[in-house]
Amino acid sequence: MANRPMATPKSRWISSIVVSSGQDVADDWIAEHVSPDDIVITADIPLAARVVERGATGINPRGEVYTESNVRQRLSVRDFMHDLREMGVETGGAAQFGSKDKQRFANALDRLLTQRLR
Repeated sequence: MANRPMATPKSRWISSIVVSSGQDVADDWIAEHVSPDDIVITADIPLAARVVERGATGINPRGEVYTESNVRQRLSVRDFMHDLREMGVETGGAAQFGSKDKQRFANALDRLLTQRLR
């Protein structure tokens, strides 16, 4: 999902959709078209909340599967940190993405896909 064409691997499981440019246009499209059988990979907490609300599964690139309870908590923390930054407080950023994160993601995605194939 992007506002310009992107190279994607040839697979019956992968598709690419081009949306118009604008803030949250791609997120809006995903949230409107997601179904309960879908898995959405995103680090965007507001999008993850919308995905979970629609009954689909969201997972972040570090392997955390979003649930109704944890996505609301993450959204509250995100909003709080945003407010702090708006007040000029330096909050730092996410920890560097490393090989353990990749492994956690791969394991979590594998578990989700295995569950769906049963």
